[in-house]
Amino acid sequence: MPQNKECLHSSEIQLRVRYGETDQMGYCYYGNYAQYFEVGRVEALRTLSWSYKEMEEKGFMLPVSSFSVKYISPAFYDDLLTVHTRIIDLKGVRLYFEYEIKNEQGKLVATAETILVFVDKNTMRPTTPPKDFVTLMFAK
Repeated sequence: MPQNKECLHSSEIQLRVRYGETDQMGYCYYGNYAQYFEVGRVEALRTLSWSYKEMEEKGFMLPVSSFSVKYISPAFYDDLLTVHTRIIDLKGVRLYFEYEIKNEQGKLVATAETILVFVDKNTMRPTTPPKDFVTLMFAK
């Protein structure tokens, strides 16, 4: 994950690879990484005292419009992974995230980027983010 980019907020969370998340070779199945990044994203917002539940109650949703991942090295059953999540930008209706996952040895496992779009819960059309969220993002 490039460290020279501006960062609006960052957080870390740890999770362990469960047996059911591995394939026959003992590797963490690649499809699980999207869920790991989602956990990182949800918890990053929670560390800002902003939850998905609260956002939905206010009439907003944040679907993913773009997802890109690069697998660097495998994770295995029972590995303790650290998901580092960075909110790097908020432009109009789009919220940009970067992630990296490392194992207990500090070895890079995967990196990813997602773009989410604020939409009105009733119309499912893009909408301006809540003002209090915008204020929170740029309060430094």
